[in-house]
Amino acid sequence: MIERGQQPAAGGRAARVGHFAPAIHCVSLRGFTLLEMLLTLALIALLAGALIGGSSALLAEKPPSADDVFWSTVRTARKTALNAEQDLNLRYDEKTKAFQLTPPDGNIQSFPIPVVGTGNDLIVEFLAAQKTGGSILLGGTVVETEPLSGGVTFYADGTCSPFRLQIRVNSGAHIISIDPWTCSPVLTPPKSTP
Repeated sequence: MIERGQQPAAGGRAARVGHFAPAIHCVSLRGFTLLEMLLTLALIALLAGALIGGSSALLAEKPPSADDVFWSTVRTARKTALNAEQDLNLRYDEKTKAFQLTPPDGNIQSFPIPVVGTGNDLIVEFLAAQKTGGSILLGGTVVETEPLSGGVTFYADGTCSPFRLQIRVNSGAHIISIDPWTCSPVLTPPKSTP
């Protein structure tokens, strides 16, 4: 036997023993493991969540509507009246396009409505809880013509004076009915079809 690094004794080829073994290249034909597939799916879900979260943040950055500002003002008025145990007055200022909350001490809180466009197309009016009188057809929309003067009151017990709110933007108008006991919207039952 020839040891590594030795020459053969007589006229043979010079070769090393370690180099006689043929090079075998094993090609492994295996599939993906369950763990690899789960990790891939988790990574895809993570990326999808980040993309969806980012796109919803872009959509959420639109300015709040008059309805959004009104409900925010109502929540603040009710909470403030309950905490301070005092009645508060809520009215709408046409000049500043803002809801104004006035406690008895006279420290007015203002809740402006962001005006998109010309700025002269927004009209907000407080109406009596029950339809009391006149309405007209204005631009194809029925609009009530008898607003309350002086605004509405939020009481220290968490209730408010009965009222409705009419919001007119451009040529459209809608009325929000308020439940005086909970200061939340009055839900109307769905219309049934025969």
